[in-house]
Amino acid sequence: MWLPSHRALVCSDIPGNRIVIWREHEGMMVWRDPSNRANGNTLDEKGRLVTCEHQTRRLTRTEHDGTLTVLATHFEGKRFNSPNDVVVRSDGMIFFSDPHYGFRSKTYKIDGEREMDVQNLYRLNPATGEIAVVGDGFFMPNGLAFSCNESILTVADSGVNAFPIDGPRHIRQFRCDEHGELNEIGPVIIVEPGVPDGLRVDERDNYWISAADGVHCYTSAGVRLGKVLVPETVANLTFGGDTGRTLFIAATTSVYAVDLLVAGTPLASSLRAWRN
Repeated sequence: MWLPSHRALVCSDIPGNRIVIWREHEGMMVWRDPSNRANGNTLDEKGRLVTCEHQTRRLTRTEHDGTLTVLATHFEGKRFNSPNDVVVRSDGMIFFSDPHYGFRSKTYKIDGEREMDVQNLYRLNPATGEIAVVGDGFFMPNGLAFSCNESILTVADSGVNAFPIDGPRHIRQFRCDEHGELNEIGPVIIVEPGVPDGLRVDERDNYWISAADGVHCYTSAGVRLGKVLVPETVANLTFGGDTGRTLFIAATTSVYAVDLLVAGTPLASSLRAWRN
């Protein structure tokens, strides 16, 4: 995630159990160690970092003074599997995915035993603590992103990693109403080679999706425009930099950057939050 207030990139190193931060002319440094196997990050409407933690199976928020606030740990009395990725709507509503990848890894040390037999998409109202299932039927819900006007929520399902015979490697689209309720719409985008993991939306509502050979760019109608080829499998990505037109790519062992002709929507919302 790009942090406009710090002019820096934060990136989760899950096997390393840390979050690193990169600034131009300073390079990469450790920002949080340990990180509870932090995975997806985003900024809320007030510019605070919201993080999915694999190890503790929870969602947390980093306050402006650096302290941690626990936002969610359970649903209907059961602990989450291993929250994976997260996005915040401009009204503060938080949407996050909860696959069970944390339990499948031999590297990650997950606290406790698995308590859920489903992998859902959830909505959290941080003002009230209310949590609701807004998307189900996933094999492995993963990255997610809103369209520019926040009327469409796009979610990756990387289930073929866990169910290699007939598991999905596709993107699902949901229409999101003012109350945060979702209704699934088409089309479905199939990502090959590899699986869709992280994704972002640019200012033209194009999708930028991670894949085995780099980052694939699709229109909102599901037409592939092209690829940014990367020599490693890509896990996640985000837009950032001073103009919002730098695409930062978190791959297997390295972080890459490429300057584009379009900006991403996350930076615009992040800048508004920071300036307000």
